[in-house]
Amino acid sequence: MTSHETGPPAPEAAADAVSVVAPQLRSLRRRAALTLEAAARAAGLSPAHLSRLETGQRQPSLPMLLALARVYGTTVSELLGETAPDRDAVVRADAMEPTYAGGWTYWQAGGAGRGMQALRVHVPHGSQGDIVRVHPGEEWLHVLRGRLRLRLGDTVHLLGPGDGAHFDSLTPHRIAARDPDGVDLLFVHTLLQSPTAALCLGPAPTTTHPASGETP
Repeated sequence: MTSHETGPPAPEAAADAVSVVAPQLRSLRRRAALTLEAAARAAGLSPAHLSRLETGQRQPSLPMLLALARVYGTTVSELLGETAPDRDAVVRADAMEPTYAGGWTYWQAGGAGRGMQALRVHVPHGSQGDIVRVHPGEEWLHVLRGRLRLRLGDTVHLLGPGDGAHFDSLTPHRIAARDPDGVDLLFVHTLLQSPTAALCLGPAPTTTHPASGETP
């Protein structure tokens, strides 16, 4: 992965992303017939935080987008206003445009509208490492470059290039880059197909600020 792919987004790119995501979050929540309070509780957010996301006052992180996608029975791509013309089986490298969320960079590595979502992800050091997630489904990841700190329940694992993990998403989990250069992953997770199938993605994170100085 080249260095220009993993750099921070330009200010105008981040502003454009927020302007697209905010109304889309509100529209999809209403389509799912969920109140602000119910959707926020299901995604492990406070109603005030979700309101700020819907009004463009805050930029959502990738974990937040993943949680909201599950609540609304959709994909991160749709949350970002992206649409696919068809459901091709093959995803070409030159069609993978980088998207930035909460300091993370990711590329869609699979098709839209499927029961699983595949991503190629770059996680910078010190970004979103303190957010604990619990939700229905399964997750699989494979480390491409760097070292990953993965906490599953009370157990901490340090994964290097070539290592992978496959776990039940109901196990409280969080991931963080161990090295200053960050970590690159392949990441696959299952999606809830019904927005009302389960509203139990909490508990809400105790803080939304990136962890600093934490070592395994």
